[in-house]
Amino acid sequence: MEENKKISPGRFLFNYTRKYFGKLFLAIVFMLASSGLNVLPPYLFKSIVDDVLISKNILMLNIICVSVVVIFGLKAITTYFQRYFMNEAGQSVVMDIRIDLYDHMQRMSLKKIYASRIGELMSRITGDAAILQNIVTGTFIDLMFNLVTFLGMFAFILYINWKLTCLIILVLPVVAFLLSFAAKKLRRAGHNVQEHLADITATAQEAFSAIRVVRSFATEDEELERFTKANQENYSALLQAVSVQGILAGVIEVFLILALAVVFWFGGQSVINGTLTPGELISFTGYIAFMVQPIRSIMNQMGVLQTGMASAERIADMLKIPVEDSDSRPSSEIKKISGNIKFDHVYFKYEEGQEVLKDINLEIKAGEKVAVVGPTGSGKSTLADLIPRFYEPAAGRILIDNHDIREFNLKDLRRQIGIVPQECILMKGSVAFNIAYGLKDIEPEKIIAAAEIAEIREFIESLPDKYETEIGERGVTLSGGQRQRIAIARAVIRDPRILILDEATSSLDTAVERQVQLALDRAMKGRTSLIIAHRLSTIREADRILVLRDGKFIQAGTHDELIKTPGLYSDLWRMQYGENS
Repeated sequence: MEENKKISPGRFLFNYTRKYFGKLFLAIVFMLASSGLNVLPPYLFKSIVDDVLISKNILMLNIICVSVVVIFGLKAITTYFQRYFMNEAGQSVVMDIRIDLYDHMQRMSLKKIYASRIGELMSRITGDAAILQNIVTGTFIDLMFNLVTFLGMFAFILYINWKLTCLIILVLPVVAFLLSFAAKKLRRAGHNVQEHLADITATAQEAFSAIRVVRSFATEDEELERFTKANQENYSALLQAVSVQGILAGVIEVFLILALAVVFWFGGQSVINGTLTPGELISFTGYIAFMVQPIRSIMNQMGVLQTGMASAERIADMLKIPVEDSDSRPSSEIKKISGNIKFDHVYFKYEEGQEVLKDINLEIKAGEKVAVVGPTGSGKSTLADLIPRFYEPAAGRILIDNHDIREFNLKDLRRQIGIVPQECILMKGSVAFNIAYGLKDIEPEKIIAAAEIAEIREFIESLPDKYETEIGERGVTLSGGQRQRIAIARAVIRDPRILILDEATSSLDTAVERQVQLALDRAMKGRTSLIIAHRLSTIREADRILVLRDGKFIQAGTHDELIKTPGLYSDLWRMQYGENS
């Protein structure tokens, strides 16, 4: 979907329903049949009064009784097929929307994802999609059913007595104006409800994601207050929507009852004058009374429909957000890389006027082990994130084996890069699933070999179910060192030519750090390695150390060279270890 191209909610849903037109057509056919059958019973009032009660026709009584049974039997059958085909089509439409939305959100730029609250993003897939599901599978067809029923009943009263119908028509412009006015009000109210509902989801998600922080600082009451406030705002928005809907429904009903009173007055005079039969008057007023229910239902469904249209707008807006550019040359070319990396006059900024990297020129030879150190906020992690194209440079280019990385297939590029982050997130599943994450039909021997490189094989094989042991969501059943070594195994199982270690040991204690460092040393053998380090002791053996400050390299050399040279590196070393060697 093109960026910035405005699309109406109706058009958005139409684009998804086109391929299910066959099922929708059947649903509409059965809906029309059901609506038509729903219109017939009030007309029988005329025959009951005129032909049975007044004329005392026993045959007509029998016919009417049989007709009632047949009408409602057929109505039950047509209603079943209407709902079956509508739900089949509607569920398919919503499933397609939800899958497209999930796929799109996965491919959005990290800058956009990190700038959003995860709970708000999740509310699009869950809350907004669920509302659309109700709209497409229930509300829309019910709205159509009641609308057709209303029109059918109107046709019958026009047939019974056009003069009395004209009196009713005088009320319809007022009703139409109120419906139009309500649609706008309800759309705005629907937007507010969904925004506040997303805020509830985001607030709860943030609190549970950071539950250790909440418990550590004993802020349960504060988080409850935030959640309560979000609920109260949602409650107010809901009441506003219900208020608009309720007032309008009441006003319309009063107008209809007024019309009914007028019909009784004029119709009664017509019966007395002999220009209208008692049966026709009863049938006419019966239709007016029956028309109240479709109109009331239409009003209720209009409120739900406007909320659904607000959800459709929110989803459509999300789908317009640009995703990562995955256009590429043939993927086979990426498989031949040796791992030479070059930064050529690279600049990067997250926001206008705030440059994070400034004129970076760097070449890392294939198989070389290069470390980058510097103060917090100097741009170390950003530098590493540019290689797998998590972000795009504002200027300059990055080359692998003398090819601009923008020329490569994005997936194949990333499959050649192993990343071990500071915060090691594991997925819910088995140990084997996490090590081979993203690889299908991988040989068990490769999983074992990766575990061996990561120095985690012995631990895994001591577990009750070994590689099939479930480790729990986010790997919470493992220690920090164990999670980190599984992450190393996950990074090396594809045998990547480039390995990025983004402060992979900074969150571990000294004893565990030594164990993980052994695993990292084995993982880096024969690979181009870029190490983002906070603890300088972990990079003493690097082939080169680069010192980054304020987005620029200010020092470069080996550990022994830099420790003897006055500057930021030696200052950092003294702050950490209080020594010069």
